Amino acid sequence: MPIENSRIGGLYKLSVSERRELLAEMSGMSPEQVKAWADSGELDEESADRMIENVVGTYSLPIGVATNFVIDGSHYAIPFVLEEPSVVAAASNMAKRCLAKGGFSSDNDDPVMIGQIQVVNCEDPEGAKDSIISNRDDLVSRCNEVDPILVKFGGGCRDVTARVIETGSGAMVIVHILVDCRDAMGANAVNTMAETIAPTIESITGGTVILRIISNLAVHRLARVSAVFTPEEMSDKGDSKQGSEVIDGVVQAYHFAEADPFRATTHNKGIMNAISAVAIACGQDWRAIESGAHSYASHERIYGSLTKWSKDDDGNLVGSIELPMAVGLVGGAVRVHPAAQANVALLGVESADELAKVMAAAGLAQNLGALRALATVGIQAGHMKLHVRNMAVTAGAEGEEIDRVASMLRERGSRITQASVMAALEELRSQ
Repeated sequence: MPIENSRIGGLYKLSVSERRELLAEMSGMSPEQVKAWADSGELDEESADRMIENVVGTYSLPIGVATNFVIDGSHYAIPFVLEEPSVVAAASNMAKRCLAKGGFSSDNDDPVMIGQIQVVNCEDPEGAKDSIISNRDDLVSRCNEVDPILVKFGGGCRDVTARVIETGSGAMVIVHILVDCRDAMGANAVNTMAETIAPTIESITGGTVILRIISNLAVHRLARVSAVFTPEEMSDKGDSKQGSEVIDGVVQAYHFAEADPFRATTHNKGIMNAISAVAIACGQDWRAIESGAHSYASHERIYGSLTKWSKDDDGNLVGSIELPMAVGLVGGAVRVHPAAQANVALLGVESADELAKVMAAAGLAQNLGALRALATVGIQAGHMKLHVRNMAVTAGAEGEEIDRVASMLRERGSRITQASVMAALEELRSQ
């Protein structure tokens, strides 16, 4: 179950070990799960060697926790795994700003994935397509015979469709099997079904089946999350007038991304900063999620924003996100990687649908954080304040010097550059 309250004040002030203890107590994590967080080499070599080929070691990234998330009335502390500063802070900040209007609301599709079967060398492609549609019920039944366990839990093949496309190799009949994967991502189930019915497809069409593979453009498995932000909450200090100006800037920034693929690419990258970070944290196939998201951003349109932002009649900012979200809690790395198991335990999610809405909410919050920064002080101001510690290390700072240099530059409020960091370090050492 999710935690009782995601409003964890002062979390950033605690030591790493203190954060672990507090979050473990709040979420009911086991000592083994907490240890998986604490062990920098949480994945032992034997387990790693079973996951991929030619293993030589493991690679660690920080796990941060985003706070203040209320989604459909439940509180979530959300684990992020990434190397980029300001992402966790920005997402937490924006999540806090929509609490006055109840937080985030979700409306997800059922977890239906698409399996594609490519049929070539059909003498009559349109007739072959019609034959597939005529045999739909039989094909659905054959698919469901493959995975009776999935069917038992309410999933299974729901439909079979077909279309004809023109290609450089001539006309092809493309068969889609639509499979409800329940709490699995679904690749194994879908691919097995597609391969199983391939001979039947050949018999029906008189053609030759080549590819039998899942599609990551999961247009039937969309996650949708929305939130409302008041002018007061969008301001720095509860100033409604200033907040309204911020909202206007956010909407204009969104319109730029919606109209221009060059802007939309970076706009959507910011969204995926959060979504991919949660996906990695929870042992998901983030490459599939990334490809599906960017494909959907150009699906039946010019590449544009995955989010929408507008102002309602009361002057509030209304934001929403819609994108494919093929995630699962059954099988895959989430069942093998100790830290992924710990992160899922922290979240308290009990279904793939619940994980999908958490990830979508994180993406929406992160997008707003970037848009608000761009529309006000600029993206570098907050980013560089958090990045300055890394810059201090690069400049040669060690131990306590790192935080002291960072504090010096933050207090001065001037533009932070590598040159200013090096100068501050020299100044500190000359004292």
